[in-house]
Formats: sequence, C-alpha cells, structure tokens
Amino acid sequence: MRRAGTVVGTAQSVAVVRNTDDQFPDVGTELVDERLDPVGEVVDVFGPVDQPYLAVSPPPDRTVARLVGDVVYAR
Repeated sequence: MRRAGTVVGTAQSVAVVRNTDDQFPDVGTELVDERLDPVGEVVDVFGPVDQPYLAVSPPPDRTVARLVGDVVYAR
C-alpha cells in the first residue's frame, strides 16, 4: 500500500486528489483511507505530469465533501 495523495476538493460527485508521489495509481485502482475503509476508485488522471490530480469516484455510502483533507492510499 502506498500513499496516493490528499483529497483537495470535489467536483461533479467525484473527489479530487492531489498526487504527492512520483508514481500515481492507474485508472481503476481502489483507494482507501488510513483505516483501510474504501474511499473510491480512480476514474481519471489529469493535470501536470510531475504532480497530477486523480478523480476518484466514491462508493454510494461515502459523502464526497467529508473526504476533503483526508490522506488516501492506493491498495
């Protein structure tokens, strides 16, 4: 498991994660929080190549706005 980044905002029902590593998770990768609870699945990678953003589609039981500020990890 490696750190994927921090949730910096929301847009159109997806969480926007700022990647903090040289490598970033592929589309389809499941992300979890520090308690290993599912946060969602990466649906898009966009932005600058050196630190891209990840668009993450959360599961139906997670509120997107509550994720802002959370650190997430690639499983």
